[in-house]
Amino acid sequence: MKHTDILDFSPDFKQAVAFFKAQKNYAVSPMRRLQGPGGFSFLAKDETSRMGLGAFKALGAPYAVARLVGEAWFAKTGEILTPPRFLDADVRSMANTQTFVCASAGNHGLGVAAGAQWVSAKSRIHLARTVPASFAERLCALGAEVVWSGDVYDESVAAAIDDAAQTGATLLADGTWPGYTEIPKWVMEGYCVIAEELRASFEASGDWPSHVYLQAGVGGLAAAMSHMIRLNWTVQPELIVVEPEAAACLKASHDAGRPARSDGPDSNMGRLDCKEPSIVAWRVLERCNVIYQTLSETDGSAAATAMTRLGIATTPSGAAGFGALCTQLPDITTGKDFLPLVIISEGPA
Repeated sequence: MKHTDILDFSPDFKQAVAFFKAQKNYAVSPMRRLQGPGGFSFLAKDETSRMGLGAFKALGAPYAVARLVGEAWFAKTGEILTPPRFLDADVRSMANTQTFVCASAGNHGLGVAAGAQWVSAKSRIHLARTVPASFAERLCALGAEVVWSGDVYDESVAAAIDDAAQTGATLLADGTWPGYTEIPKWVMEGYCVIAEELRASFEASGDWPSHVYLQAGVGGLAAAMSHMIRLNWTVQPELIVVEPEAAACLKASHDAGRPARSDGPDSNMGRLDCKEPSIVAWRVLERCNVIYQTLSETDGSAAATAMTRLGIATTPSGAAGFGALCTQLPDITTGKDFLPLVIISEGPA
């Protein structure tokens, strides 16, 4: 595949929706109406059981793996694969010759490993030493080869890039940088399914949210959601992109007017602890009229505890949007039209 530096994001979200609806383990993730501090109602989109992986990432890398295998098969045979064909012996035999490589702070690696296992391909996941050992165990259970690479996420990304260059494996990152933009767009295209599930629910109920809080690491989920919300939601909410104070690379990029790093200490919001933005995600967010908010380590931990007490067990990363909502409350008018939505992006590690 030829990679370009084009920053445009125009996803074929209908294809992504159709792909997942054909999967036996696909189900619309639940949306719960809960009572927040002070008694106000808010909506929580619960991704903690998504397709057996326990995170929204189940919609990203597995879809990109399928797109890549489909492209390779089409180049070889001229046949466009339908979802059932991925399970046939001839397709699986071809896929078994392919290896997908990535770096991960946790959930993206699980998505790559699960996607590769589904099509009978191989996967190799580079983890920094800050990633919990429990993620490595889960990756191995999905058939992935785990390589511990570097002390921090940036170093594992560099190792994955070098791995792909040296071995001929396919790099399947969820971030983008100059010279590498197209494959991660397919990851983001998969995330659009969440926004479409929400849109269908709100169209049916008429209860549209007033605010949507979107946590961000490199920005793929936040950008995909923001794009879809601005594209086709009947009622437009305020969009708030939430990052750890220790890794606010998207806010730093917004302030600088260009992609920029944001270096800081390790964050307990580990899956959001990304110091450099996806250049595609940053460009999308810049055109979607979003507000950037940072979250302290203390507030992230408190949000995870509070959300777990409300019945959705999660982590500081998974509850970051809720944490931002709680810290904003003194400055928000919570009238009858106030109905915020948060994404609980992962279950406990």
